Amino acid sequence: MHDSGWTPHSPAGFPAWLTAYVRWALYGLALGTALCLLALFTNPVPDPSFPWATLPASLRLPVTQPRIEHWPATYTVGIWLWVAGFPALFLAGYRRYGADARFGSTLWLAGLPALAMLGWTTYCRFFWPKLHPPTWNAPSYTFACWLYCSSYDPLWSNLAYAIAGFGVAATAVAVRRRTAGGYALLGFGALALPLGLPALYEGYRRTAATDG
Repeated sequence: MHDSGWTPHSPAGFPAWLTAYVRWALYGLALGTALCLLALFTNPVPDPSFPWATLPASLRLPVTQPRIEHWPATYTVGIWLWVAGFPALFLAGYRRYGADARFGSTLWLAGLPALAMLGWTTYCRFFWPKLHPPTWNAPSYTFACWLYCSSYDPLWSNLAYAIAGFGVAATAVAVRRRTAGGYALLGFGALALPLGLPALYEGYRRTAATDG
């Protein structure tokens, strides 16, 4: 028996810790963007993967940032702030738009993160201009993606694809089945951390409501 009548929870129902995370993570995204842009004004080539992203010397400050592996310090911090804060975009999107959409919580908190993981995995596998040697400091949106970006071993990229595919399947199950969908979302969310945080919360919320 499916639960097609499942009603998404109100965005106002986020627990305090999650509300605080969304607020501070969005600030972190803005700060991270500013820190990445700052590197343009200090280093001739902030990201060697994109040597065309540079400014004329006349526009740069007379200082050069030290690098952490391949990237200037502020660029590194900025990218990792994006890694930590990116899940908040889905939570904030649901809070702003999801309550008025069919399958709002399932779409915003699970479906879109799963599609984002598919997109990032494809980009990193086939399109990202890879730097050598690979480094532990390669920013990645999930742990599986980090294993690939820090080694370039296709095994880990295949694992990331499998997790993202599982996320798509979990979303489909969650649309139809309240209880089973909750456990599927828990699994995807845990496997896809930190990007899977919204799905992990949605899965926990569904299973807790069922157990209660």
